[in-house]
Amino acid sequence: MPTDPMGEYKLAVRYIRERLGSEEHFPLGLVLGSGLGRLGDSMTDVVLIPFADIPGFGKPYYSGHRGNLLCGTFAGKRVVCLQGRLHYYEGYTFDQVILPIRVLRLLGVETLLITNAAGGINTGFAIGDIMLMLDHINLMGGNPMVGNQHPAFGQNFFDMGEAYSKRLLGIARKAAAEANITLREGVYIAVSGPSYETPAEIRAFRTLGADAVGMSTVPEVIAARHAGMEVLGLSLITNMAAGVTDAILTSEDVIEIGHARAAVMEQLAAEIVRGL
Repeated sequence: MPTDPMGEYKLAVRYIRERLGSEEHFPLGLVLGSGLGRLGDSMTDVVLIPFADIPGFGKPYYSGHRGNLLCGTFAGKRVVCLQGRLHYYEGYTFDQVILPIRVLRLLGVETLLITNAAGGINTGFAIGDIMLMLDHINLMGGNPMVGNQHPAFGQNFFDMGEAYSKRLLGIARKAAAEANITLREGVYIAVSGPSYETPAEIRAFRTLGADAVGMSTVPEVIAARHAGMEVLGLSLITNMAAGVTDAILTSEDVIEIGHARAAVMEQLAAEIVRGL
């Protein structure tokens, strides 16, 4: 990272605004996880900017992430959307993983809807379920704020007692009920990957109180909360975690389920956005 990280963030924001041709601020941000990029296809009036073109952004290497920043309209609201994300397991540092989130904040984002694909730990879950994230456990081996605070975003020590906004949780529950979509609720545990977990690890995670496991999201949520954003998280259960069934876990299955449930995720996200 440069001596003045704000310089890198501002460079990215300047480039995005030049591509937009405006100084528009976007109060709502979306992050689309593995296999969920199709939700961005339903946006209108879109300006699409590949991550690779934006200074400092980097490029996702995992095929389930398109790696675009979209500015446009979704469910009647102006939105800036990350169609994919960077991952720690791809070799990116935590600084690089959270850079897009901080750029969203500088673009005006106050409310962040973040999605991911996850493995089901809770034996009451089924493949294709959508889980409302009530809280998370960070087992990624680090925290993105170590040596990376900046007074322009927030204080060095900050509260994580409400990582996921109670207000937004209420809106999501109401939206799901109105759309007749069943929502699960639970705790997401984040690990570094890229290998999937062992059955023994999953049993341990269940004992810790986790309902779903994944390899993303938590660094971004920490950065978002540090910057004062209100966060709502949705996990699509794309597989049952190791040992819950005898199935062999593959990334192809994750993408396939993401595509199969894309319409439902889009419907739910749209209802939530309309309810904001």
